[in-house]
Amino acid sequence: MSNVVFEALDWVRSTNVYEVNLRQYTKEGTFEAFSREMPRLKEMGVEVLWFMPITPIATEQRKGSLGSYYACCDFTSTNPEYGSLDDFRKMVAKAHELGLKVIIDWVANHTGWGHSWTKTNPDFFKINEHGHFFDSNGWDDVIDLDFNNRDMRLALIEAMRFWVRETGIDGFRCDMAMLVPLDFWKEARTELDRERKLFWLAECEEANYHEAFDATYTWEWMHKTADFCKGNTDVNGLDHLLHKYEQHFIPAAVRMYFTTNHDENSWNGTEYEKYGEAALAFAVFSATWNGIPMIYSGQELPNKKRLKFFDKDTIEWNGSYQLHEFYKVLLNLRKTNPALRAGDKEAIARRIYTGSKEGLFSFIRKKGNREVLVILNLSASDASDISFNREDVRGEFTNAFSGDLHDFTTQPTINLKGWQYLVFVK
Repeated sequence: MSNVVFEALDWVRSTNVYEVNLRQYTKEGTFEAFSREMPRLKEMGVEVLWFMPITPIATEQRKGSLGSYYACCDFTSTNPEYGSLDDFRKMVAKAHELGLKVIIDWVANHTGWGHSWTKTNPDFFKINEHGHFFDSNGWDDVIDLDFNNRDMRLALIEAMRFWVRETGIDGFRCDMAMLVPLDFWKEARTELDRERKLFWLAECEEANYHEAFDATYTWEWMHKTADFCKGNTDVNGLDHLLHKYEQHFIPAAVRMYFTTNHDENSWNGTEYEKYGEAALAFAVFSATWNGIPMIYSGQELPNKKRLKFFDKDTIEWNGSYQLHEFYKVLLNLRKTNPALRAGDKEAIARRIYTGSKEGLFSFIRKKGNREVLVILNLSASDASDISFNREDVRGEFTNAFSGDLHDFTTQPTINLKGWQYLVFVK
């Protein structure tokens, strides 16, 4: 098993992920209701739909009125609030007709209290000194599975296989992947690769988990950028972390960048609470640096409220998707421009410097004769007469958002307003 080398499907390197909070997405909160949103998302440039857990939620120890999506009571059926298994199949089929891919959230570390296995296979769970099920992370609505139990591991892989065979999903987003032994993920991927090549996304930031997964999270970056907006670090701090990533992760590793997600929005605040006027500049970074971007439900609205986690709290759609075109430009650019491919050793990502102007964060992506230049003003102050080293930036570029041309050979300087972002393509 240790000698197995997994390679990401080629499309993964130019893709994006859209996290679907099905409960809060529509008034109905169903697969069928969400299906009506998919053409709009396709038009926006979304490629991969990641559905938060769609399995039924345990009633024992339930939090709030509806419970946590992550407290599963049956691995091979759907939450009846969302619809039937057949409803899910139909939604996946429609997504595929539109050219979208579907991955589901897989919670392997634990289940909810009262999971069907607690009755049929209680030995599948860890037991404390009092002989009771327990969770070792302080989450009182779930209980830990025992990965020392070989039969449990095989049953869990078979449950994953069920979704691949029965519904045609395209991969898994694996919750808190680092809490599960790496050798389990290697075994699961080896087995499921026999069914079909899938996209494997891990919610973790352990470099060695790329031995089993295509993509991992950039939690540290998200926290560092939030610190930046609080004044607790500077551009050099951001640079230092990107350099650390470069040193710690293999070149082929795909990292996923984001400014919010279900946990952040509900527990720590919306992207606008965290980033303020820098929110869009950091969204531009997420879509153009060496990685793939993730967008959370409602960011295209934009959603500026914290969504409840354990209760119904529908996104307040108003028919006006203010950031639809913003995301469409970014997602289509990274899909079509090879300079933005993630984990491609020929697609370089390099910071370029603009003198001593505080708050400016610029970088260039290159592959062959294709180039993408990104300039972010991460401050409220206007920045004028910004110039670049002629070896870094020269020739004619097109502004990705406006379509205007700018020749850096004849017009070597540019100006940015506070918090402005510019993306140039050559």
